[in-house]
Amino acid sequence: MSKEVIFLLVIVSMAISVTVSREAVKPSEEINWRKMLTLLSAGSLSALVITITLFQSLSLYFR
Repeated sequence: MSKEVIFLLVIVSMAISVTVSREAVKPSEEINWRKMLTLLSAGSLSALVITITLFQSLSLYFR
């Protein structure tokens, strides 16, 4: 995966985190749970991809 794609994925992941945080501070009655679940899933998936990419690049570095 190219550095530009990873950079964009990190930016998107940060934006998702900010959006989840804003949604989480709302009172419980006002939270859109479908939106929250979608954002949490997307954020988890992007964090997993970023972590796997990081470990792959580290393993290439130490060979």
